[in-house]
Amino acid sequence: MAKKLSRRMRELLEKVEDRPYDPQEALALLKETATAKFEETAEAHIRLGIDPKYSDQQLRTTVSFPNGTGQSVRVAVIARGEKVNEATNAGADVAGSEELIQEIQNGRMDFDIVIATPDMMPQVAKLGRVLGPRGLMPSPKGGTVTTELEAAIQEFKAGKQEFRADRAGIVHVMFGKASFSTEDLLVNLKALQETIDRNRPSGAKGKYWRSIYVAASMGPAIEIDIAALRDYKLPEAA
Repeated sequence: MAKKLSRRMRELLEKVEDRPYDPQEALALLKETATAKFEETAEAHIRLGIDPKYSDQQLRTTVSFPNGTGQSVRVAVIARGEKVNEATNAGADVAGSEELIQEIQNGRMDFDIVIATPDMMPQVAKLGRVLGPRGLMPSPKGGTVTTELEAAIQEFKAGKQEFRADRAGIVHVMFGKASFSTEDLLVNLKALQETIDRNRPSGAKGKYWRSIYVAASMGPAIEIDIAALRDYKLPEAA
């Protein structure tokens, strides 16, 4: 049975035309349709021409948003010895060794990112069933398996975000707050587009980008003209 749309959503849908929008126009419309009673996030949903069941068509990487995400990020670090103190001093919200692994197995989840040092990965592997479905499993590709803890913690707290294509080849990424300026959202979205293009899987054949939609977290989907986003040139830094 189809879910009945609220009056608010019906009114917002009337504002969105069934066509690809210029990126700036789309993001201005995203802001206009963010009418919930809380601060909504800005989301991008990108369908790619890949089949992630094949290893050479998988996409998992990180993007650094120039304007951050507007969210505070809680970082957990799994390390050993002096590296635990290094992580704490660098701003990690949670840091520990085997005892932290046990706590996570027992249900502890008060973090948004998990970073691990390479020497801890054999023990971290047992958390695959817990962290994997949440997209939190540390990986070298995601920049979350590293000995450079201070740099990694600071980057993720400043707006670096890991993402991956789901089973259907769709990427879902939160790229800021609806309260950001249109220009700041566009700069972040451009960084995401360039990251996806730069990390095109070797097995991806034919048309890589199928569609891109943006939306406020409680708003309607707005299609963006992919070519226009690719052609957009970032303003020169002052």
